[in-house]
Amino acid sequence: MGPVVERPAEPGTSSAAELELLKRRAAERIDEAAERLGALSRAIWSAPELAYEEHRAHGELTRFFECEPPAASWAVQPHFGLPTAFRAEWAPPESAAGPRALQVAFLCEYDALPALGHACGHNLIAEVGVAAALGLRAALESIAAPPPVKVIVLGTPAEEDGGGKIDLIEAGAFENLDVVFMAHPSQENAAYLPDVAEHDVTVKYYGKASHAAAYPWEGVNALDAAVLAYTNLSVLRQQMKPTWRVHGIIKNGGVKPNIIPSYSELVYYFRAPSMKELQVLTKKAEDCFRAAALATGCTVRAFQN
Repeated sequence: MGPVVERPAEPGTSSAAELELLKRRAAERIDEAAERLGALSRAIWSAPELAYEEHRAHGELTRFFECEPPAASWAVQPHFGLPTAFRAEWAPPESAAGPRALQVAFLCEYDALPALGHACGHNLIAEVGVAAALGLRAALESIAAPPPVKVIVLGTPAEEDGGGKIDLIEAGAFENLDVVFMAHPSQENAAYLPDVAEHDVTVKYYGKASHAAAYPWEGVNALDAAVLAYTNLSVLRQQMKPTWRVHGIIKNGGVKPNIIPSYSELVYYFRAPSMKELQVLTKKAEDCFRAAALATGCTVRAFQN
């Protein structure tokens, strides 16, 4: 075996030692901004706002970048595609004259859950997205001749309900982005979490109202249909794969106990490792919904959310 010859690094590449220096500089910048980042997170956490209503969080985040030193170094676009979305971007001055910059984006979420507030930690997702962007910028600024890279932060509202990212995709907010990162709080550290296919559905049963004491035989009980559907899916769990997930609620079950409910409503989420498996799971669930309607004499309609 001949002698090992160390080849020089290719143009535009960095050695392991250089990469470590860049990582250290990124970490240092995040530590320098730790107090402001923590205050940002606490401000969002202390005033939870629901999907599409994150006006205070939008203001906190846009002001953070507008005030980030040096002044006006981030180009901030509030209300970007949606009233509570935003975009902030930075690029080394030298990159303007070079080839098209590599566009690296970090996502911030900041909507909360009804009644629970920030139980999913979206205030932390916002903080981490901002921190990562600051770190990458600092690393690029530490390079004598930085590569053409544009650092972008996208504020993406309405993750918990409504699909804000879908709205932004349709509005073109993700066009020309080369790499997009987002972090989520978890019980463990992980560089990658597997995605799952997901399907949301609202199921509505229509029956016939009647007085529950005087003329119960005249009624068609939509609540019974909802309870049967819920039970059917619970029984189905024995035959579900361990990787499948089904969770739902009865959202509407009637008005008063002495009135047979003419209307009921359920909301369900279905998850599976792939679209192919999700289709199988969804078909089984739809059979459960139809069976409940058949057993009670109700009409059923299902709507994808």
